[in-house]
Amino acid sequence: MSRNRASAAVARTRAIAAHMSTEAPQLDQPVLFQSNGYARTYVLNRAKKLNALNGEMINLLQPQLELWSKSDLCRMIIGTGLGRAFCAGGDVATVLNHSLSKATRPVAIQFFKDEFELDYILSQLPKPYVAVLDGITMGGGVGLAISAPFRVATEKTVFAMPETKIGYCPDVGASYFLSRMDGEVGTYLALTSETLVGREVFEHGLATHYIPSRSIPTLLTHLAEFENPSFTQIHRTIEELHAELDEPSGKLTGVIRQVLDSAFRHDSVEEILKSLETLSSSPNTCVSGWAEQTLETLHMRSPTSLKVALSAIRRGKSMTLLEALQMEMGIATAYCSGASPDFRVGISAVLVDKIQGRPAWSPDKVEDVSSEILDRFFSEGSAYLSGTPQLSLPNYLKTRDLEPMAFALPTEPEILDMIKSSCKTGPVALSELLLDMDGFIKRKFGTKEKILDIVHRRCEVDDSQGTTIVTWKGQ
Repeated sequence: MSRNRASAAVARTRAIAAHMSTEAPQLDQPVLFQSNGYARTYVLNRAKKLNALNGEMINLLQPQLELWSKSDLCRMIIGTGLGRAFCAGGDVATVLNHSLSKATRPVAIQFFKDEFELDYILSQLPKPYVAVLDGITMGGGVGLAISAPFRVATEKTVFAMPETKIGYCPDVGASYFLSRMDGEVGTYLALTSETLVGREVFEHGLATHYIPSRSIPTLLTHLAEFENPSFTQIHRTIEELHAELDEPSGKLTGVIRQVLDSAFRHDSVEEILKSLETLSSSPNTCVSGWAEQTLETLHMRSPTSLKVALSAIRRGKSMTLLEALQMEMGIATAYCSGASPDFRVGISAVLVDKIQGRPAWSPDKVEDVSSEILDRFFSEGSAYLSGTPQLSLPNYLKTRDLEPMAFALPTEPEILDMIKSSCKTGPVALSELLLDMDGFIKRKFGTKEKILDIVHRRCEVDDSQGTTIVTWKGQ
């Protein structure tokens, strides 16, 4: 066997071992660091805790990322997790305990500062960054991954921002990235805390690629073989391992996506609830069933959290990532400082006592969450924001423009522009429309499926004459 083939075999063996191992490795450090060729990998190593992010892990990651950023021997950074999760979130139970006492409250606030700064550092890395989301990826775990130019989902990926369940608000940049999702899907995810699974994470742009879990070791091996990888090379390498989209369509497509966008377009929670109540009487049983279930879900969430989350999402749409994180730093500080009792009630009920029913939220109803309560989280004069620290970027990094969708599926506005162009002279055969977009479709697996979903939602489609004809509705 040649030296190159032998080294490739060794690299593949190591990758398989790292990917498949569910046993605790010899090292008990909560984050492991690996070197493989010119690739450098951090491995979250708290499998029994679903790799929940704590202060020790953050303090290990930050200096290592600085070292890799400065090293000529590091050409690519990869993030993975052992066990069933990439990272299931932050260690909020410990944060809550620190926040309850005025003496230890600065420790709780410092955790959020360190976490948000780590998330921003990951968004500004000078090297290509690949996040492998082969399992549960929620809350703080999303923050570690969402700014990576390459976010790899598998059939095992489970995505959520579950903060409204625990009387808190989506953070780690959620007000930036959820507000930029197609339609109102991001608003829906922020308020309901609902999960997306597998292919759905890719379809909605939260992951840039979708490959089988069994292909992760092969991917890691191929990435380690690059000496000076370009972003395009990495993209093509991951794309070659894509999983065929032979699964059923995700739950947020078709008519459900239509009514979701309609219901969650409002700027007040009360209006969203009113729209859902109207939809619950729809003669379409799919629509009425979805609306009823969504109303039940929102009823379980903290009313204060719902209003804070919606306000943050609307504000975040016009902010940079750093501005959004700074706003979220204020929200976290306000919660730690007692702006709402729901932070204590929710974490205790859901994560500590693990009750099955609705926590004892206060206020108990959305309409009772006043503008004065909301101002506690956003108003410059709020006493609850007075201890908010300023986030900062380390000197070794230079600020760069963030393009988290560069290698993801095209956005809905991009596709709509092409559909409108094809239909500008009138109705067109679906086959012709797809032919017009053929080059666009070939650039990215999954694009055709997304185009077809958008066509059926946003256009009039008539296949009564044997040929499917598409007419732009002109919205």
